[in-house]
This record gives sequence, structure tokens and C-alpha cells, in this order.
Amino acid sequence: MIGLISATAAGAAARDRLAAAWPDRTRVYDGPVGDAVRRAFAECEQLVCFLATGAVVRLIAPLLGDKASDPGVVCVDEGGRFAVSLVGGHGGGANELAREVGELLGAEPVVTTATDAVGVPGLDTLGLPVEGAVAAVSRALLDGEPVALHNESGWPLPPLPVAPQGTYGIRVTDRLVELSDQEVVLRPPTLVVGVGASKGAPAEEVLELIERSLREAGLSPRSVAALATVDAKAEEPGIVAAAERLGVPLVTHLAEELAAVEVPNPSEAPLAAVGTPSVAEAAALVQGGELLVPKRKSAATPAMATCAVVRRPARGRLAVVGLGPGARDLLTPRAKEELQRASVLVGLDQYVDQIRDLLRPGARVLESGLGAEEERARTAVEEARGGQAVALIGSGDAGVYAMASPALAEASDDIDVIGVPGVTAALAAAAILGAPLGHDHVSISLSDLHTPWEVIERRVRAAAEADIVVTFYNPRSRGRDWQLPKALAILAEHREPATPVGVVRNASRPDESARLTTLAALDPATVDMMTVVTVGNTATRDIAGRMVTPRGYRWQTSEEDSK
Repeated sequence: MIGLISATAAGAAARDRLAAAWPDRTRVYDGPVGDAVRRAFAECEQLVCFLATGAVVRLIAPLLGDKASDPGVVCVDEGGRFAVSLVGGHGGGANELAREVGELLGAEPVVTTATDAVGVPGLDTLGLPVEGAVAAVSRALLDGEPVALHNESGWPLPPLPVAPQGTYGIRVTDRLVELSDQEVVLRPPTLVVGVGASKGAPAEEVLELIERSLREAGLSPRSVAALATVDAKAEEPGIVAAAERLGVPLVTHLAEELAAVEVPNPSEAPLAAVGTPSVAEAAALVQGGELLVPKRKSAATPAMATCAVVRRPARGRLAVVGLGPGARDLLTPRAKEELQRASVLVGLDQYVDQIRDLLRPGARVLESGLGAEEERARTAVEEARGGQAVALIGSGDAGVYAMASPALAEASDDIDVIGVPGVTAALAAAAILGAPLGHDHVSISLSDLHTPWEVIERRVRAAAEADIVVTFYNPRSRGRDWQLPKALAILAEHREPATPVGVVRNASRPDESARLTTLAALDPATVDMMTVVTVGNTATRDIAGRMVTPRGYRWQTSEEDSK
């Protein structure tokens, strides 16, 4: 929850805008400002104070305890010009909150955290638990001192300015290690703990067994990714509570699935009870990995819990990112996050140029020209298989006439694949035209480079006969000048000459142009590959210069009835 505090009418107006935009995320604190800040500081994860920074500093100074647990605090000035990340930039999320508040209120986010200022990832922002001398190693990274990276797990990381050797060090491991005062350790989620339990097993017994097994094996509980068990134990209170206390998900598997897993220590007891000769070992091993701790029983008499620990190998990461139609403000926050996370970027050269400034220093860029889509897809998958955090970019939405399909055709289940949606060219053009996609619609590419024209024509005819709004991608190029006239002629067999047609070139870009014409009046020679052509259905209308397709057909029916 985000606490909102203000002292003046101007501050209250901005506060109320934020509260209205985020009703489920925010809580307004009224009353004397000092009391409001104290209450919000104790009750909320973050605060936005519409006060002078000096006033907020004095108010929160006695309340500050530990940066790992203090809420993030953002200050917004009376004029609404700046959103200042004051406290808890990383740990409290104030840096990101300042950016969100700034975007919503039209204020400039002010972030002074050193790592953010120079583009070096903060060690506490990598998505992994971090221990050790975070401040000292971060300072060494900022000062350009050699910092050695020892990534024992091979976990994919964003680019870091590290060296083969150095006085300072970063270790990525799930093992318990002794650290010097010049080292940090990042804990990757590589461990899966399989758990079995008798009915009514106490949570304390289950948790003590897990913690003791990890400790004696020299493993960190902060690297546990999940507890796993048989589906019959999905609601066993002791197992559920142990997962909650460890802060990890509980994953369950069917008994027959576990029964097919080879384990070193099968038993007749679980076979009779839940239908599999192994619960703990099989649940930990069912998705592969190295068995580090074979089945162990709890210390109680009689023992009511068992566990086993498996280390899963690190997997490369492929994010397939849609950049939207071109405008920076139509690039989604999630896409920006993935671009910052990537150690390798793969993309078409002109798209790389659009977002190069968003990449972390040190990110490796693999760019190529038009026509190399399959090569880019293979390259991205190969880099991910090599353990890298890869971003493969495409315009619009990467799954729409872009890089997702060739990449996923190359990828197997040995890497993690994350899809990041983007604003498509059809949607960007539709927003410019009005509301042409208000009812059923279809997108069809007129490029016969990869699809035979016979197939394209069959799809255009089906859309024409079904009276569906059609958006044409890749409508016309110098080498393909007859396909668009042919497609329009097919549509004209089923639609009136006055049917509205929207033509948008370079949607959302500086040289954007748009016009509304008709099926009879459209000159295909004015269309090129940078253009999206949207042809309305029989209900689409030109209303005040905007292309509108009603959600239903009441307009059409009423017009026909009046004839």
C-alpha cells in the first residue's frame, strides 16, 4: 500500500489525482501532517508526500531504521514539477515509484541513486537475494575498480562492469560461503525441496527438517525456488505453512507422474498411501536436476516428514520483446525492464537504433539488416542456450508478423522464454483513425514472400464474405504492386464503394500521416510498406472525420428499417 500525505490545497489536488488513478494501491492519510507521516510510515510499503523535501526529511528522520525494511519515500513539490526519490530508492522501490508518479502527474522523476545515474545495475535490483558488503562492492563498481564475478551457478545476469580478477568480488551461488568484507553473494533460485508428510505433520517439524537438511548440506535457504510434493498433499497444513514461512510457492505433481521418476530410495509406505513409491525425492527430481540431499526423515519420533533437495541447472533466458509502433511513450514499462535486464540484444538494425539508449552499459548488441529474421531467431536462441539473458526485439508486438514465431520454432524446453507484448501497428493506426476495430476484425499480410498468394487470396475472400474489418500489413512495395489492388477488388465484391478506408503511414512516429478515404477512392499507388490500410465492414461509418465500427449492428439495422 502507498500512503499519500499532503498539507495544502495544491498538494491535495495532486494527491487526489494519484488516489483516483490508483484506488487499489493507495490510502490517503488526513489530519496533522506529522501524525499522518508517522502512521503511513508504520502501515505502508511506500509513501508519496506532497511536501517540501526538507520537511519530509525532518519528519521521517526519527522513524528510519533499516533500509532493507523502511518504506520507500517519494516527495512531490507543490507545483507538481518534480517527483523526488528520497528514501529507499532500491529496497523500498522509491526510484521506480518516482518514475510512475512522474509519468502520471507529468512531473520530472528525480533519482539520485548512484548506480541508476550511471546505468550500472544496483546489486539489490537484480531480482536475486543479496548478502554481504553491498555498499562496498557497489562503490567499487561505480569507481571503476576491478570487481571479479564468480558465477558458480551460471545464472543469467544483466551486464555488469566486472573483471576476471579483482580485490572486490561478486559470487553467484546457492552454497553457504564465507565472505570477506569486500564481497557480496547473489542467491539464484536453483534449489527445489521435495517434501512428504504424514497427515497432521506439524509445520515446525517440516520446517526444521528442511532447514537442517539445507544447513548440513551447505546450502542457502534463500536459493530455494519451491517446495514440491504429491497432489494428495496439496492442502496438508504443515507443508503449506512451511512453504509460506520460506516465502516460496508449493508445487504439486500427480502421483502417476512421480511414480515414473527413478529415485534411489523408493518405499512401500508412500505407494500404499498416495500411489507413488517416492514423494520427496520424486517431487524434487520430476523436472530434472542433481540430487544433492537424498531422502531424509525428520528427527521426531515417529518421523512425520521427509525431504530431499535437488539443484536444477541454470537456464538461459530469452525475452521476446515487442517495441510498439515506434513512439517511445508506446514502449511498455515491461519492455523497458527486459531491455535493461538483457546482457545480449538481438534485433533488426533500425529497431536497435530506436532503443539503444535504454540498454545497460556493456550489453552486447547483435544486429542485422532486413531479410535475416531466421538468422536472428537462431542467434537469439543459441545465445540463450549459452546461459545469457537475451532480448530479441521486434516492432509492434513481437508475436504479430515479427520475431516470436521464428524464435519459438527454434527454441526447445532447455531455455526460459518470456513474451513481452507490444502495441501493434494495427492498434496504433486504429487509435489514430478513430475506432475502426470496434467489432470483429482481422489482420492480413499481403506479402507473398513466405506465404503463397493463393493462400493470402483465400483469406481475403473469407474476410470479405464474413463482413469483417480488415487491416492489411505489408500492403505494397516497389516489387509487389499488384497485390493490394487485387485484395481491394475482392473486398469490393462484398462492400459498397463508399466503405470507409483508413490509411496510416508511420503510425506514432514523427512523420506520421493519416487519411480517411473510401474503398472506391483509395489509390494503391499512394501506399507503401510503412503504411497500414484498414478497410471497414458494411457497418463502418465516417463520423465527424473519424472511422467508427459499432460494437453491434443496431446502426445498420435501423438504417435498413428506415429505407
